[in-house]
Amino acid sequence: MGSFLLRRIGVMILTALCLTFVVFFLTNLEPNLEKLTKSEGNQRMTDEQVDAWLTRNGYRQPLLVRYGEWLGVVPGWTREDNGEMVAGRCVKPGMEPADAPSFCGVLQGDWGSSTVFKEPVADILGKKLALTGQLMFWVMIVMVPLALLIGVLAGMREGTRTDRTLSTFSILSTSTPEYVSGVILIVVFASRMGGLQWFKGTSASAMESLTFANFTLPVATMALYGLGYIARMTRASMAEVMTAQYIRTARLKGVTFRNVVLKHALRNALIAPFTVIMLQFPWLLTGVVIVETLFNYKGFGWTLVLAAGNNDIELLMGASVVAVLVVLVTQLISDIGYVFLNPRVRVN
Repeated sequence: MGSFLLRRIGVMILTALCLTFVVFFLTNLEPNLEKLTKSEGNQRMTDEQVDAWLTRNGYRQPLLVRYGEWLGVVPGWTREDNGEMVAGRCVKPGMEPADAPSFCGVLQGDWGSSTVFKEPVADILGKKLALTGQLMFWVMIVMVPLALLIGVLAGMREGTRTDRTLSTFSILSTSTPEYVSGVILIVVFASRMGGLQWFKGTSASAMESLTFANFTLPVATMALYGLGYIARMTRASMAEVMTAQYIRTARLKGVTFRNVVLKHALRNALIAPFTVIMLQFPWLLTGVVIVETLFNYKGFGWTLVLAAGNNDIELLMGASVVAVLVVLVTQLISDIGYVFLNPRVRVN
């Protein structure tokens, strides 16, 4: 297991480097840099002024050098005047240039500063991820037990009316994207009925005080979309297990149907859905982009949309690091958990 973990961690690091470099390359294309320059200066800057600004702020260095600076393995760029450093990547407001460190990248905990929020990227992501984490927690609390229940019930009664009804519901929920189900839920449940408004169509107030009224609809929107996929996988796994030889043997021995399901079938049937459940965490990070924007819940997804719309390069890079880490870590946990849940799997 130790060598397996070391190999996987090595692959994770290499994957993270490759993915972040691709994002760095795309966010630092010439049109994006020109847009950044004019947003920081003014929209009437000439091409010569744009080029001078980019040169003065270290954007005209080779791409690999700038990626190394952002990563923290290459000394940050500096600008000198009469032989003295007057500015540089590592020089922060209120800091003397001579006191600035040589390295100031992600590895040193410096994620840069947002050009939109005018705050350190690490502080912004910390606050926004806390809000999104709150949303993801309640989505998983609602989605996973309900999906497993639907999948187990459908798999136990394969081919019956119960199976067909639950399977149809699962397919409909998965085939309806969040921007459709979210709008439907707002129209149906956020309108006043009998003079009362049970649910709110916006979740902006949930950032300060979470209530049933302002948080139910975004949770339901995300849970509905992911619920069907987990339920379908659970149903397929349960149906396969129920036809296994050891299940038939247990039934022939006179074991009750309830005990067959709870003591023999259920544990084995949940091995495959475990991987699917773990993969919901990366999906939730992408799903919140739509849901948070739709319900005006200013978490990680809303921030990502704002950063992309305003070409906030440092914030986009920080968000990409978070997304990559979430995907890689959940995949690692999924692989380890699968080994422990399924004794037939051995790590070579």
